[in-house]
Amino acid sequence: MKRSVRFLALTLVVLAAAGAWAQGPAKSPAPADAESQTEAILSSIVRVRTRVVPGARSAPTLGLEREGSGVLVRDGYVVTIGYLVIEAETVEVAAADGRSVPATVAGYDHASGFGLLKLLAPIAGTPLPLGDAEALGEQEPAMVARYGGREGVSIAFVVSRRPFAGSWEYRLDSAIYTFPAVMDWSGAALINVKGELVGIGSLIVNDAAGEGRPSPGNLFVPVSLLRPILDELIGQGKRAGPARPWLGLNTEEMRGRLLVTRVSPEGPAARAGVQSGDIVIGVGEEQVASLGEFYAKVWGRGAAGVEVPLKVLQGTQLREISIRSIDRIEYFRQKPTY
Repeated sequence: MKRSVRFLALTLVVLAAAGAWAQGPAKSPAPADAESQTEAILSSIVRVRTRVVPGARSAPTLGLEREGSGVLVRDGYVVTIGYLVIEAETVEVAAADGRSVPATVAGYDHASGFGLLKLLAPIAGTPLPLGDAEALGEQEPAMVARYGGREGVSIAFVVSRRPFAGSWEYRLDSAIYTFPAVMDWSGAALINVKGELVGIGSLIVNDAAGEGRPSPGNLFVPVSLLRPILDELIGQGKRAGPARPWLGLNTEEMRGRLLVTRVSPEGPAARAGVQSGDIVIGVGEEQVASLGEFYAKVWGRGAAGVEVPLKVLQGTQLREISIRSIDRIEYFRQKPTY
């Protein structure tokens, strides 16, 4: 509690004097020090604007033009949320001082959801260090920073740390859920009391405090997933090692069943005959009733390229469908930049 009180007390002072900042529990800096630290942090927050390639696979769900925030984490490199930059044809990054420079997609990682940009010209800004996201527990305060300077900063509390399963073949073991909700969350920085980056904004949710508990908030992807792959993204555009198998299915849990809500056009599942409205009963001989179970059994069969046998209910007919999986990045119409 003392940690939260000190954090919030200092934040209120700095919000009045400088716009935004928070400091750890050990010792609060003088206002001038807080001001300089605030400016250093805010200088790392950038705006990301992209336009995707013609015929982009992701355009129907994500649009042709996308905008959000990003964080300078190394000289010349900005991390953001991947859906802003996937299939990007042009990328523009605006620094805190308003200057815009072009960038390219340096890397993308579907497993975590991170996208990495390489700046094609230098910008003014201090890279934000990566913090210990796993040390960020429930009830901890944090700062959410979006592009827009001091106006883009707000205070949030971590209200839960729990797994998250998305309908698009995506799962996090320990997502960071914060309250209250902030708008313009895409690619926003979650910053701990030490002034370190601990998460990147991904979603707005209605149950941040826990399933079945109405509490509008945000989901942040912890940077503990970025730290071990950052050099790999910079060096080769993706994480090292085999990719997970991807089927091209969107499924949702409904009364203990998995309903197929969307099939990616021309994707592996579509080619195999899976249709929207089908119900996934099992993977091979193993039944599945949740997204977590479904993904674990699919990913457990091997790397991208493996055949994945599904039991699917189509209308009143139970079918066994074998799907040749792929690496999800192969499905996108990427502009070759890495």
